[in-house]
Amino acid sequence: MSNTALVLGVNISISTLPEIFLDITQRIKYKEKVVIAYANIHALILAHKDKRFCDFLNSSTYVICDGFGVKLAASILDQPSPPRNSPPDWIEKLSALCENEGYSMYFIGGKLGIAEKSAIILRKHFPDLKICGTHDGYFNKEIQSNENLKVITEINKNAPEILIVGFGMPIQEFWIEENWDNLNFNVAILVGAMFDYISGETKRAPKWMTDHGLEWLGRLIIEPKRLWHRYLIELPYFFFLVFKEKITRKFSKGHSC
Repeated sequence: MSNTALVLGVNISISTLPEIFLDITQRIKYKEKVVIAYANIHALILAHKDKRFCDFLNSSTYVICDGFGVKLAASILDQPSPPRNSPPDWIEKLSALCENEGYSMYFIGGKLGIAEKSAIILRKHFPDLKICGTHDGYFNKEIQSNENLKVITEINKNAPEILIVGFGMPIQEFWIEENWDNLNFNVAILVGAMFDYISGETKRAPKWMTDHGLEWLGRLIIEPKRLWHRYLIELPYFFFLVFKEKITRKFSKGHSC
C-alpha cells in the first residue's frame, strides 16, 4: 500500500475521498475485487493485539482514517496527516456516485430491518440508486453454516458492484476474509455501525462535536454502557502505545504487526 501514514503498524491511507472514489470506478471497470477498510482508535488497538486483524488491514486496498485520534497519532509519529472520513459522513457521496454510474449496492449488517431502513432513507435522496438487496447482520457466520451459505447465495444472486458490510470489528473483517473466494462483488466496503446511524436506530453526536474531535465524547454520552471501556480505558492506552512507538522509532526503522 502506498501513500499511507504508519500508525501502530497499520498503513492508514492519506488519499482523499475523491481519489478513492475515482479508484473505485476504475476497480469496477476492470472487474477487480478489492476491500476498503477503516481504522479508528479501537481498530488500531485490536490490530496491535491481533496479528491476523493487523494483516487484514494492511492487505486492504485502503484503510480510511475514522477519527481525530488517528490523525493526532499520525502527527505525533511524524507521519503524513490522513483525511478523516467516517462512514456516515461519506455514504451520501458514495450513493451519488453509484446513482450517476449505475452501480448497484448490497447492504448487510445491523439488527433485523436496519439495513433495509437505511436503503429506504438513501433512496429518498437518490431515487435512481440501485440497492439490489439488504440483510441483517444477525446470522450464523461460520463458513459452512446453512445461514452463512444462504446469505452468500443471496448476495451472489444480486452480484452487487459494491458490498457494504457493517458487522462491527473484527467480525466484519474476518467474515470478508473467510468468504472472499465465494463472494461475488467488486468492492467491499466495511462500515461498522453506519446502518444504525443512517436508520436512526442510534443517535449520533451533534455535528459541532463530530467536526471538532469530540465524537468520542458524544458517543460515550449516548451509549455509556456499551462504550465506556472503549473511551475511558482504550483511549489513554492508545496514546500510551503511540508515545511508546515514537520512542521506539528513534532507535529503529519502525514497527510492524
